[in-house]
Amino acid sequence: MDIQQQFNEAVANSKLLSSKPDNETLLQLYSLYKQATEGDNTKEAPSNPFDIVAKAKYNAWSELKGKSKEDAMNEYIKLVDRLKG
Repeated sequence: MDIQQQFNEAVANSKLLSSKPDNETLLQLYSLYKQATEGDNTKEAPSNPFDIVAKAKYNAWSELKGKSKEDAMNEYIKLVDRLKG
């Protein structure tokens, strides 16, 4: 199975976890997914200073700048596998 197939399977499995991960783990999943599918964050930072969730997501994704899509896919797969137990 190639990396893309493994990643797609991990994405599907992430929706079937027995319990919801904590917020920090959810941010990791989000940022790794975005890096793996879109690459570096080139979006504008959220303009609403009170939108804490959007700001956290933006920052988490931006911190992965320079990480290859393949590396992000591998990390996402490992994280989902760990969460599955």
